[in-house]
Amino acid sequence: MSSSTDIPPPSASSDMPDWCVDHVDSPYCDDVEGHYQYDISLPANAVFLAIFSLSLLLYLATFAIKRTGLAFTVAMVLGSICEILGYAGRVMGHLNRFDMNGFLIQICCLTIGPAFMAAGIYLCLRRIVYVFGKEGSRIKPEMYTRIFIPCDVISLILQAAGGGIASVASQNDDYDGVTMGDNIMIAGLSFQVFTLFCFSAISVDFALRTRRRIKSLGEGSALEQDPEFAKVRKSFMFRGFLCALALATLCILIRSVFRVAELSKGWSGPIMGNQAMFIGFEGALIVVAVLVLNVFHPAVCFKKVFEGQGGIGWGNKGKGNKVKGGDMSVYEGQRDGTGTGGSASESGAVEKASAKGIAV
Repeated sequence: MSSSTDIPPPSASSDMPDWCVDHVDSPYCDDVEGHYQYDISLPANAVFLAIFSLSLLLYLATFAIKRTGLAFTVAMVLGSICEILGYAGRVMGHLNRFDMNGFLIQICCLTIGPAFMAAGIYLCLRRIVYVFGKEGSRIKPEMYTRIFIPCDVISLILQAAGGGIASVASQNDDYDGVTMGDNIMIAGLSFQVFTLFCFSAISVDFALRTRRRIKSLGEGSALEQDPEFAKVRKSFMFRGFLCALALATLCILIRSVFRVAELSKGWSGPIMGNQAMFIGFEGALIVVAVLVLNVFHPAVCFKKVFEGQGGIGWGNKGKGNKVKGGDMSVYEGQRDGTGTGGSASESGAVEKASAKGIAV
């Protein structure tokens, strides 16, 4: 019975990669270039695959136990699934470097995965603003999600569309189509970098403004005085969550900058051919991002607040969210007739009612 080593290769060198897909163990394929410029590390990619699988289970388990934070959970689960598929594609590439399917899976899934995770991060800022007091914010808290979630969707669509175009073009040996798909992916990643940078800048601005208010007015007047929020602010888990959120945002931002640089040189560029850089800037950074948010999950760190002041924020239609607490019924944004301001005690009453009455 003949083996793959007994089957002669095609005479044309251009046909060798296709022939080697089914004869990867043939000595004739030893010097044939595959889809990767290096031998994929099975241990590194298997570890990433295992970590993201574990992270996925932890996000699902946390939601099953806490029963809150659906939008955040969906975003992180989708991101984790993309990472799992991406590293499964890289394991396929280790087994057969000529397999186009594994190569395209890892390119597309690992590119778009962090965009879902960024959406989960964007969903948290609104709640943080409510905990400290919206007087320190330049915009209404619900505007954070209304601005950044659509931006993330645009980025995701561009990356997914670019990956799809490049994938189809690769299968048809359409190099112009591959280039166009790459450029669309780069546009999506660049927009993601811009969005993350703006989000980071606004978050830092809110932190600095809140800090200045505390110095000038004292905590009693500068911060939201609802007892539940005050308790949350003093908790170790909430402070840990703030650090985890900042670290996750920084990791995704750095990783996105790396991917822009990587793809800008094409699939055969020098950065694409550096496995150590890929492991460090793609794999390790996203692992850190998902694990710190597993440990300091918002539904664990401030569950009661997470149940109330959240969501995408499209419930307001002109007059604001109607909230109820006990016998009190108010309209957020109308309590002083202008939609802004109001006394500190009045604001605290509204936020307390809001925390009890608004569902995610």
